[in-house]
Amino acid sequence: MYSKEEKLSLLSEMIQFARADKNFKEEEYNFIVAVASQLGVSKEEVEDLKENNVEQKSLQPESQRILQFHRLVLLMNVDQETSPLEVRDIKDIGLRMGLRPEAIDTVLAEMHNYPNKVIPPNKLIEIFTRFYN
Repeated sequence: MYSKEEKLSLLSEMIQFARADKNFKEEEYNFIVAVASQLGVSKEEVEDLKENNVEQKSLQPESQRILQFHRLVLLMNVDQETSPLEVRDIKDIGLRMGLRPEAIDTVLAEMHNYPNKVIPPNKLIEIFTRFYN
């Protein structure tokens, strides 16, 4: 599904986002390692990404960008704390991905309606579908 470069780019973006509030928490790190494992990337490679960012790759198709945005929303909420800085940064990332601002804002509003702010994937898809039709 993803090339090695794309996988490292996704994880590097997640690490940068986790550091946005200047406090890279253990819960965030563990979540990134779990995503890395799902992608077939080792913990050692994640450690290397903490020290050396890689070039961001533009994801195609759009479904991959939505999936990455969902990962970032989950990462933002893994520590049960959401700072205004994180919200601003996740909006900026979503816009750079080419996602519709209305969909981004709806996801960020709707997440508060679910336990631990975890939007189910089917609800996320429903939100993005609504704004793309």
